[in-house]
Amino acid sequence: MASYTSNEVYLKEESIVIAIDIGTTMTGVSFSHMYPGEKPSVRLVNQWPGQPVAGGDSKVPTLVAYQNGVACAHGATALDMVRDDDYQVARWFKLHLHPSSLKNQIHLNTDQGSSSDTSFSDEEIPPLPEGVSLKDIYTSFMAYVYKTTEDFFTNRTPNGRRIWDRLKDRNIIILCTPNGWGTNEQDFMRDAAIAAGILSAHEVDDRLEFVTEGEASVHYALAYTKSDTWVKKDVMFAVVDAGGSTVDSTLYICKSNLPRITLKR
Repeated sequence: MASYTSNEVYLKEESIVIAIDIGTTMTGVSFSHMYPGEKPSVRLVNQWPGQPVAGGDSKVPTLVAYQNGVACAHGATALDMVRDDDYQVARWFKLHLHPSSLKNQIHLNTDQGSSSDTSFSDEEIPPLPEGVSLKDIYTSFMAYVYKTTEDFFTNRTPNGRRIWDRLKDRNIIILCTPNGWGTNEQDFMRDAAIAAGILSAHEVDDRLEFVTEGEASVHYALAYTKSDTWVKKDVMFAVVDAGGSTVDSTLYICKSNLPRITLKR
């Protein structure tokens, strides 16, 4: 997604909003510095450790490399360790968090170029590194993603370090999740975010939000179509999100479009 600027002026408290999408094979982050009296702009983190400085990528592989049970590399820097016997690399670990209803429907895009035609069972999902829990992996990867976002913001934003330090204790975190995830999976992600040091337990209800991939796709379509006049009352439309492990199809109906758009799934 290219940089996006809202048509509306922001009038609430200054903050930084960070949206994190940890996918099965790739992960992406976008953020916006919300400043009262200005139209917010959405920016992508497009420089990750281990990637070329020129022409940075807005996505990073969802990988965590372990040696003797200790995380030693993440993302692009872990790619070279996938086939190294000295390391165990956690990959596709998002599949371990899927509820059973989703695991029976998985068609994994294993190389970003082709898809399998068979569903994955628990036995076929790549095992976790020995002695490492799923919570450990998510905690380590989320801490890496958040630290990379901080570094990107402070290095690429005028007065970035001063702004970040002033707002870091009230940053809003948005986690994007598959449509088929429920409260159990959200509770898991919430606990991992706390363990990663992104926010504390007493403030998680005020600073952490969840959005489904389907809802995020609707926002994208509204932002990047030439006109939003197609979203009228009683209009029905479908959103198809083809991800690395699942394809989510969601049908929406517009219940109203004034003063704000209201959709029902």
